[in-house]
Amino acid sequence: MKAALSLCFSLFIVAAWGSMASAEDTPPIRLVALGTSLTAGFGLPPEDGFTDQLDRALQAAGRQVAIQNAGVSGDTSAGGLARLDWAVGDNTQAVIVELGSNDALRGLDPVQTEKNLRNILERLKERDLPTLLAGMRAPPNLGPEYAADFEPIFAALAEEFETVYYPFFLDGVAAQPSLNQADGIHPNAAGVAVIVERITPFVLTLIDKAAERANTSE
Repeated sequence: MKAALSLCFSLFIVAAWGSMASAEDTPPIRLVALGTSLTAGFGLPPEDGFTDQLDRALQAAGRQVAIQNAGVSGDTSAGGLARLDWAVGDNTQAVIVELGSNDALRGLDPVQTEKNLRNILERLKERDLPTLLAGMRAPPNLGPEYAADFEPIFAALAEEFETVYYPFFLDGVAAQPSLNQADGIHPNAAGVAVIVERITPFVLTLIDKAAERANTSE
């Protein structure tokens, strides 16, 4: 009996060790966050920015992910489109698209914003890259007509291209003084934490899609 129990315990240890080794040997999913200053972490030390906080949240959820911060302060949807090919390299496995906020701040034509985002999503789809599209709302000072033209763009494109969709990147943070820097536009570290907490379930869906695709292609 003792010999049998000892054998069972040994087999359990071997199986558990093999499972742990397998998880550690699994390469991380390579995720690119293509966006604006909201992605870049404007005004914050790197460890407090969006991609670093997101990385920690994903690790806590048991996902191995290597995140490339491709956020550029002041970038518009046109700028994101122009740098898409070199920002989203050949080894990329998933993409977060956070663009459009600067288009709205500048009052750019929503028709052009839609065209640029469409081109980005088309090119990512051609590469078979799982994508999360983050929505954006228009500043109130631009009026209801502009908002009515601008805000529906994101949901419509997400449905058309079957992307993971997070409706509003600044959900829970916009217009909250305690969660924003002095400019009232860019989130502080606490604001980024709120963004990360709310968007993480959607990013987990994205990562799982990328992992499934990676396993299928092996």
